[in-house]
Amino acid sequence: MIAIWLERIIWIYTALGVVFTTPFLFKGVQKIDPSAAAGSWGFRLMISPGCVLFWPLLAYRWWRKIPPPIEQNAHRRSF
Repeated sequence: MIAIWLERIIWIYTALGVVFTTPFLFKGVQKIDPSAAAGSWGFRLMISPGCVLFWPLLAYRWWRKIPPPIEQNAHRRSF
């Protein structure tokens, strides 16, 4: 019984991810990461499984218009 419900939850989560990914690849990816605006369709095809998996995080960043994080490492701090 638990396995059936777990399977249903996974299917629903994946279906919502697929529904989210379609408009996200056309409009949302360049709003979250401006450097992705020049990405080819091959690039968008490659990131689509990750978009399906991480759709809640990406939807939150797209909705809140959160820019990409600024990289902080020793090389950047030395300047």
